[in-house]
Amino acid sequence: MYLDLIVLIVLFVVVIIYSRRFQTYIFGFGMIDILFRILNIIKSFIPISEVRKFISTYVPSSVPGVINRYTSGLINNVLIWVYVIIMGIFLYFIVKIFIKRKKF
Repeated sequence: MYLDLIVLIVLFVVVIIYSRRFQTYIFGFGMIDILFRILNIIKSFIPISEVRKFISTYVPSSVPGVINRYTSGLINNVLIWVYVIIMGIFLYFIVKIFIKRKKF
């Protein structure tokens, strides 16, 4: 039904309530997407069917997966481009942190 969309919205609301800076919003968005992708990779390797069913029911595959599932047409294209821009900003912040700490 709409459980994956509800989980995504709840996680975004938690990030928005918790943070006050733009950088924290971007990191939260990136972490949520990475978490969804990791859980779906884990789902394919776990032989317990109950765990697989739980992850399939309550955890979306990724943020673009949710966008593609509930939108179409021009709105879908705009939201996907917003996602790409946000992930580009996320990558920029990650690289900036690595360079600043001279770990790169």
